[in-house]
Amino acid sequence: MTGRPVAPDAVNADAVNAGAWHAYGDHHLRRGTVLPDPERFDWGFWGTGPGAEILGELTGRRVLDLGCGPARHAAHLVRTYGAEVDAVDSSPTQHQRARAAYDSVPGLRLIRADAVEHLGTAEPYDVVYSVNGMPYIDPRRLLPALAAALRPGGTLCFTVLHTNSRGDGPSTVVESRPEELRLAGGGETTVRMWVLTPELWTDLLAEHGLRVEGIDVLGAPEEGNHASYRVFRATRPVRVSSRPRGSRPPVPHAAIGVGAILYGPRGLLLGRHRRGTWELPGGTVEPGESLEETVVRELHEETGIEARPSDVRLLGTLLDDVDGVVRMTVASEVTAWRGEPSDQPDERVGDWRWFALDRLPENLFVCSAQGLTAWRPELLIDHTPAHFTPFAH
Repeated sequence: MTGRPVAPDAVNADAVNAGAWHAYGDHHLRRGTVLPDPERFDWGFWGTGPGAEILGELTGRRVLDLGCGPARHAAHLVRTYGAEVDAVDSSPTQHQRARAAYDSVPGLRLIRADAVEHLGTAEPYDVVYSVNGMPYIDPRRLLPALAAALRPGGTLCFTVLHTNSRGDGPSTVVESRPEELRLAGGGETTVRMWVLTPELWTDLLAEHGLRVEGIDVLGAPEEGNHASYRVFRATRPVRVSSRPRGSRPPVPHAAIGVGAILYGPRGLLLGRHRRGTWELPGGTVEPGESLEETVVRELHEETGIEARPSDVRLLGTLLDDVDGVVRMTVASEVTAWRGEPSDQPDERVGDWRWFALDRLPENLFVCSAQGLTAWRPELLIDHTPAHFTPFAH
C-alpha cells in the first residue's frame, strides 16, 4: 500500500515542533533540571488514572516508547517490569537529557530518530506506548507506520490532549493547531498539535487495523484548569472482525449480488459505507445482466474505475441466510482495470482506499468478509459462516 502525500500542514508542523522541542530540551539542559525517577507510570502528569498495568504483560517483551523525552517512563519499565525498551525521540537535546540519566541502564536502548523512519525499519514490537507524544505527529503519516510495526495481538497505548487549559475542545477534522508549551521557570514556546475527538481518533486507528479497547479520561485536579487528556488503549487484532447485515428482506430481484476484489501493488480496494462498514465494490444484479456485467457496472458506478467483462474472474457463490431469507453473493476478482477510485454522486459507499492484507480495517461488511476469505482462505477475518461453492476454472 502506497503512502499518502505529506500535507503542507504536516510539513509546517514538523518544522515548528522540531524547533520547539529542541528549545525545550536546551532550556532544561541549561537549567540543570534533574527529574526524579517515577514511582509509578503516570499517563496524565498529575499522578491520577491508570498505570503501567494497561500495557499488559511486559517481562521480556519488545516495547517502544514513542517520543520518550528524557526517558523516565522507559527506564521505569525496564527496571520494574523487566521489559526490553527502545526509547525514541527526534530532539537532540531531549536525547541528550535521556542519555545523561539512563545511558547505562541494561535493557534500555536510547535512539535519536524520526518516529516514522524508525518504525519503518524496526522489528515488530509487542507493545508501543506514547505519553503525550503522538499528537505532535500527523496521524496520516504516523499511523500506517505504527500499525505495520506492531505485532498482531500487540498493544498500543497513548495519551492525547482533549481540552486545553483555556477550555478549547478537540477538532472533528484532521488538522493541527497551535498550542503553548510552558517552560519551567517561566516562558513558553509554540507547538503544533493534532487535538482530535475520541471518535476521530477511533476511526483513524480502525482504518489501519487497530481496534480501540478502552479510553480513560484524565482531568486536571486544579479548580479552574480545564486541561483534560484521553488515554487510548488499542490492539492490533490477530483476526479482523466483520459486522452482520440487516434483517430487512431484500426485494425479489435483489436476492443475488456481487462483490469485486481489486488487489494490486497498492493493496486491496475498500470503501466506507454510510453505516460505517468497509466494503468491496459491488451490488445487486439487475434483470438481463450477466454476473460479469454486474461487476463491471457496479465497479464503475461506485468508484469510477473501468473494467471489461473479460477482466472479471468469478470465484464462486456464497450462500447464507438472515432471518430465514436466503442470500446469495458471487465473489469475483477483477484482474485488470483502468482509472483511480473516487467518490461518486449519490452512492452510499465512498472514501475508497487501498489496504495491505495484513492491515485490513475493522468492521468489514459481512458479505465482503465472506468473499475475501473465499478468495484468500488464509486471511484471519471473523464472519458468520457461508457455504462457498467455487466455480471451475
